[in-house]
Amino acid sequence: MALTAVAAVSLTSIPAHAHPNRPTGRHRTMAVPARAAAPPGRRQPSGLSALAWTVADADTGRVLAARNPHRQLAPASTLKTLFAVTVLPKFSADRVREVSSADLAGLGAGSSVVGVRQGQSYQVADLWHGVFLRSGNDAVHVLASMNGGWSATAREMQQTARKLGAHDTTVKSPDGYDEPGQVSSAYDLTVFARAGLANADFARYCSTAHAKFPASGGAEIENTNRMLVGSHGLSRYPGIIGVKNGYTSKAGNTLIAAARRNGHTLIATVLNPQSGEVNGVYKEAGALLDWGFNSVDEADPVNRS
Repeated sequence: MALTAVAAVSLTSIPAHAHPNRPTGRHRTMAVPARAAAPPGRRQPSGLSALAWTVADADTGRVLAARNPHRQLAPASTLKTLFAVTVLPKFSADRVREVSSADLAGLGAGSSVVGVRQGQSYQVADLWHGVFLRSGNDAVHVLASMNGGWSATAREMQQTARKLGAHDTTVKSPDGYDEPGQVSSAYDLTVFARAGLANADFARYCSTAHAKFPASGGAEIENTNRMLVGSHGLSRYPGIIGVKNGYTSKAGNTLIAAARRNGHTLIATVLNPQSGEVNGVYKEAGALLDWGFNSVDEADPVNRS
């Protein structure tokens, strides 16, 4: 499959280190060209089947290569990155919440859960482990309740997306559960990941492979990101930082994967591979990261149309 390459395109309209809820002044309007040619001689990955993908330099914000970066697709649990960027800074890790029935109301049928129980108390750090490691929609519901409620959190996430320069995203359900009209894009999800990685707490949670979760006996939970853990026939990706994977019947497999090697941090976002291959979303993200690490120093500073 041919690769559409994009060089020297800033990923977001605010610096990665800026807080999305603070105005940062005027910035250029950035766009990914519809078509661009790869610099001569640059090796390209093959076998990519995802409906949309990007690979970007997290340090500079350049989109190194992309296919359909602004195509609006169901994001599944990768949308939890925007939830975390929006809500995580608000509550200290050691704050305790006793879970009520109202906190868990409206949990979607078939949701991924970490096992949050009504009447039990949890530290905020426990809830974020549930979000990042087990993609727990129950943990998202509790944190959203703390943040003023489900609808208020969705509205705030929408506002955060726009402040970050992400215009392909429509938030209907903060946990990424399939809802009519809920969409994002490979570009926007990369923007959210880049903003999140600038927060030390986000970076720590999204890179955690195992953690204790309050339950009977204090059970250990494992991250469902196979690229991070090295499981289900995959080896841990060299230099992997993590970020977020997801799946729903509508979205298919989705993944935002960040890794750091040789002084560069890259983000690969892959939405809905069509190959049907086992671990396909992880293999395609790995191929993009491999290509990116081999190409990042060769990036052409001039956009090619």
